[in-house]
Amino acid sequence: MSDSDSMVAQQIALFHSQINKKRFNDDSLRILESVLTSNDVKSLFQLRSTLKEFIRSESLSAIRHIAAKTVDQQLSTLEFFVGAFAIIGDIESCLALRYEALVLREHKSQIHQWLQVSPVEWLNFAEQSLDNCFYAIAAKVFLKNESHFTVKAQAAEYLRKRASEECNSQPPSCKPAPCAASTLYRDGIKKRNDRKLNASRRTVSSSSQL
Repeated sequence: MSDSDSMVAQQIALFHSQINKKRFNDDSLRILESVLTSNDVKSLFQLRSTLKEFIRSESLSAIRHIAAKTVDQQLSTLEFFVGAFAIIGDIESCLALRYEALVLREHKSQIHQWLQVSPVEWLNFAEQSLDNCFYAIAAKVFLKNESHFTVKAQAAEYLRKRASEECNSQPPSCKPAPCAASTLYRDGIKKRNDRKLNASRRTVSSSSQL
């Protein structure tokens, strides 16, 4: 085994250890990013495939584990896996968990108004799903929010039914763009930071009223 392979193996083991210890944080994401630095295209493809299976499995386990946690903990965990899927290029899983996070926020916003999902957020997410040819995910959003964009809901349902043939016949521009994963990752980080800022402001406001 070359020094490079040995280093990658160590980083993979470290990432596995982080996940097993439920350390769903930025340090773990940086370790994951460092794993995917191989210049060997074949090795990188195999590595992404292996990591995809591992992260998908662990995300399901983690989601079951956080069911009784606070909304902040649930969102933080979901956003971690959104970031992990974005890094390895699993856009479908990334979008699926982003959808779950939006649904969770909408549900919890009945108590915590600051979590409310705006129509613009829903629309942007749906359009990202359509742009990446994930019509079923987009259809869920359009149909869920048809009062805001009824025409697109009908279009999305049509596209969902024809998803397989549409994706095969679409020009290359319909395929996920190289920057799609990093864009989704950055969007997720920005939204998380915004929520942390809002939470901090609420804490300060509550303290000042005492």
